[in-house]
Amino acid sequence: MEFTVKRNVIRIGLVVFAISLLSSSLLASGPWQVLGPDGGDARSLAYDAHDPDHILLGTSTGQMFASNDGGRDWSRLARLGGDDYVLDHIVIDPQDSNRIFVSAWSAAGQQIGEIFRTRDGGRNWEAVPAMHGKSIRALAMYKGNSDVLVAGALDGVYRSKDGGDSWERISPANSDEIKNIESIAVDPRDPNTVYAGTWHLAWKTSDGGANWQHINKGMIDDSDVFSVIVDHANPSIVFASACSGIYKSETAGNLFSKIQGIPFSARRTRVLKQDPTNESIVYAGTTEGLWKTTDLGKVWKRVSDPEVVVNDVMIDPRDSKRVLLATDRSGVMASTDGASNWTTSNHGYAHRYVSAVLADNKDASTLYVAVVNDREYGGVFHSNDAGQHWLQKAAGLGGKDVFALKQAPNGMLVAGTSHGIYGLERNGREWRPMNVVVVESTLKIPRKGPRKSAAKTTLEKSQLEARVNDLELGAGRWLAATSSGIYSSIDQGKTWKGGPILGQQDFVSVRNEGLTVVAATRSSVLVSEDNGATFKRAGLPGYVVSIRSVAIAPESQIMIAAREGAYRSGDGGATWEHVVNGLPAKDITSVSFDSSHKRLLATSDTTGVIFESGDGGRSWYRGPDSGFPLRRVSVVGGRFVGATPFDGVVRQPESEPISAAADAGSSE
Repeated sequence: MEFTVKRNVIRIGLVVFAISLLSSSLLASGPWQVLGPDGGDARSLAYDAHDPDHILLGTSTGQMFASNDGGRDWSRLARLGGDDYVLDHIVIDPQDSNRIFVSAWSAAGQQIGEIFRTRDGGRNWEAVPAMHGKSIRALAMYKGNSDVLVAGALDGVYRSKDGGDSWERISPANSDEIKNIESIAVDPRDPNTVYAGTWHLAWKTSDGGANWQHINKGMIDDSDVFSVIVDHANPSIVFASACSGIYKSETAGNLFSKIQGIPFSARRTRVLKQDPTNESIVYAGTTEGLWKTTDLGKVWKRVSDPEVVVNDVMIDPRDSKRVLLATDRSGVMASTDGASNWTTSNHGYAHRYVSAVLADNKDASTLYVAVVNDREYGGVFHSNDAGQHWLQKAAGLGGKDVFALKQAPNGMLVAGTSHGIYGLERNGREWRPMNVVVVESTLKIPRKGPRKSAAKTTLEKSQLEARVNDLELGAGRWLAATSSGIYSSIDQGKTWKGGPILGQQDFVSVRNEGLTVVAATRSSVLVSEDNGATFKRAGLPGYVVSIRSVAIAPESQIMIAAREGAYRSGDGGATWEHVVNGLPAKDITSVSFDSSHKRLLATSDTTGVIFESGDGGRSWYRGPDSGFPLRRVSVVGGRFVGATPFDGVVRQPESEPISAAADAGSSE
């Protein structure tokens, strides 16, 4: 069973045999600044044995970060492979810290993955040719000889004796059982003794792979083994974590017993780590917090919030009271008292999926950001100093994802979430639901005699609980594109009316300009020319099945952004043209009208370029290149600000020319 990666896959990276990667400043393709918010998903951690303050961090999107001060501050080091590459294991050679190995597997395909290697501390990297195309789920280095490495892939176990130059399979070829390797451990005293955890129990070889033993005695059958560790003082003691719990063996794997004391609900233990200076202390990172034992597994205690999902644990070899965690959603967490208390340690580490960026309508230096996939650590963030510092502004949202964020003229923030619409008054502290749906029904009351029948109007109220993908806050009317239809409000969100239109209900975008309303589902566009009273279905090509957003330019010209490309209609949606004049032919993530500069803007997840059009979308030219895949772009204070799928918010530097007059203002 694969461990689920909670991150949307943006694109598949094609990797050649040798990859020369630039330094972190060049990886961003220029001086665009990553503003944050700090935090997000973190996948793996490793420290330099010669300088434990030098720490590397791997992510689930191919990005590596580095810290030179013990994890307090982070900076980008390298991009390894594609944006779908999960960097689960980092091995720094304890003899030569310039030599580093990183295992990678693709969340987009089981036949994609690499082992990356650097010999100069991370300035240049290469994909090891012999392991190209293998989904590498585990990687370990033999303690006694750093030239000996063992890797676990979906098709078996591999070993290198020459520092990764060449590899041999040490598990049986085409084995029906020794495959789907999820974890690897090497006996610290014997390089020929290797433990391999699979998606179905664990195996061991004591002779370098010539023979393998199924070490399942004492384990519940059909257990995925996520992590295996061997006691560095007594190799007969082996721990294994599985979906059915944590197991301990005192006979080098011949017999396991299930450890008691950890609740059944926390059984998915992603990682086990032993204190490098005190073998009695073992940490278990689970989907429901961090657990710790100080007596080699006899008694366990949870030492973190149960909401924390732990992907990796790092113990400082100089001071075992200092512990770092790589977590889902909350990034890096640090403790200086042996895991009794925790703080986030994410300065410079921004790894969030941003869905919207908004500048305050009274003060362009105040920014608001909406994020998804971060639950209680996400929602909405705000900055009062143009993105230098951020504070979470999510009280009342209940951990909901925020897909749309707009501001009303009176300063109220309005959020479209995974379950309804919420509002936050200017200077307010808590979001309030704005989900009252009103349905009017008219009942005719017959009367006797010559008098005409009377009509009685009744109002029925319900709650909007659908996912809200887009919002349009006009001066007289608000619109919401939801998974249950299009809704409108004429009282600033106090009540809503609406529902499915022409049999369509799962809407992803809505725009209103004058009397024109355009609403889009994933595969259809509906157009109204009478302010939403009636709609007609636009004649969009049938192969367009993944629409992301719509925009209306002057003279009712309609543009849509879709996975299949950008499409334009100049006749109210009757006919469409696939716009490729200056735009990528596909993978357009957003299109919007920048009213402050009278132009259309478009972004793509295959390039960091911002595309611009001044003629209603007929032709486009390349604007500045951010260096990051972009979900959407805004103009704030005359500079572009981009929302990325996994790098937070990025901002165009003042030194870079903008292609239109740098008027203050903002646009979505």
